[in-house]
Amino acid sequence: MNDKYHRIYAVVKRIPAGRVATYGQVAELAGLGRHARMVGYALHGCPRNIPWHRVINAKGRISLPADSTGAMAQRRLLTTEGIVFLGARVDLARYRWQPE
Repeated sequence: MNDKYHRIYAVVKRIPAGRVATYGQVAELAGLGRHARMVGYALHGCPRNIPWHRVINAKGRISLPADSTGAMAQRRLLTTEGIVFLGARVDLARYRWQPE
C-alpha cells in the first residue's frame, strides 16, 4: 500500500460517526490537492477498519450505482449513524464534517 493511500485512510478514520466528507475534501485534507478520484480508488479496496461509508460525492450523493449492494450498504450504514437522506441526497450543510 502506498503512502498516499495511508494518508487518505488517516483522514477518513477521523470522520466522526454521523458526519460525512466529500472525496475532494478528503483529498485536500490528505495533501493530495484535487485528486478526489484517487480517494475513490483507495476506498474501493480499503481495510475493514476504515469508515469508507462516510465519504460521498460533492453533490451529497452516494457515488455507487443506486441499486448496487454497495450503495444500499452505504446508505444503511449512514442512516444507522443518524444521517437523514433527502431522496438520494445528504444535506451537506448539515452533515459535512468540518475538522478543526
